[in-house]
Amino acid sequence: MNNPNAIATAVDYIQAPLVYKGKVRELYDLGEHYLIAVTDRISAFDYVLKPAVPSKGEVLNQLSKFWFGKTESIIPNHMIHADADRLSPFIQQPDLLRNRIMVTRKAERIDIECVVRGYITGGGWRKYKETGEINGHKLPAGLRKNERLAEPIFTPAAKNDVGHDEDISIERMKELVGERLTEQLMAASLRLYQFAHDYCGSKGVILADTKFEFGLIDGRILLIDEAVTPDSSRFWARENYALDIEIDSMDKEPVRTYLAGSGWDRNSEPEELPEEVVRATSERYREIYRRLVS
Repeated sequence: MNNPNAIATAVDYIQAPLVYKGKVRELYDLGEHYLIAVTDRISAFDYVLKPAVPSKGEVLNQLSKFWFGKTESIIPNHMIHADADRLSPFIQQPDLLRNRIMVTRKAERIDIECVVRGYITGGGWRKYKETGEINGHKLPAGLRKNERLAEPIFTPAAKNDVGHDEDISIERMKELVGERLTEQLMAASLRLYQFAHDYCGSKGVILADTKFEFGLIDGRILLIDEAVTPDSSRFWARENYALDIEIDSMDKEPVRTYLAGSGWDRNSEPEELPEEVVRATSERYREIYRRLVS
């Protein structure tokens, strides 16, 4: 996890059809399976920023591998293996992609982001202040920013490949994917969150909220995409936890802080990130990996 070189794209190293290129992940078709390559690209406010952040893709991929293994007794997932050496027909330079690839089953994606919030913060806090609710959940009056909720809540979003995902109520989710599937995804998401929250707590980390994606193979639900990473979750170091403040989260916070103070208008291509911001962000990703996996 100490590769000083950042990989912004994997296309030059993989001999397979590129199916989809997201902000961070690239999906390739191996025939019977998919190959996911996790790059070091970093995004904020719907823009992919430059330069890429060294080690970021490795951390995301290895953490997903870790959580897929930890949670397979709760729900099956799409991972087959994450061994670059087994992909010699498709990868020209396996050393460059080691720790950042995963071979997966081909699942039909369910177009819902399954978000679970255990603490009231971020966008959930802003909604609560305005309406007293989050995604249709009526919450008690008088909650404070960053306060732990009595029980985690399920706050889904309808996925959009372009632009922002749309926060929806559970009732709206039932209209989109059906009542039975909604209940199954909600139950699985809450169980996964509780398991991950308790594990993170044992490592001195608070998992404030996270999001999961699921797919179907022959009607069976699988956990797909990524799991409990700094790109899909809000982690707080326990020693930094406090109410009524903006807690410095263990992810790309240095990038967000820099952009917020840079004068960038969020409507044009941002300038390259300073070297010190890239370095600090890379260290954040490596640190959360060390704390959770070591």
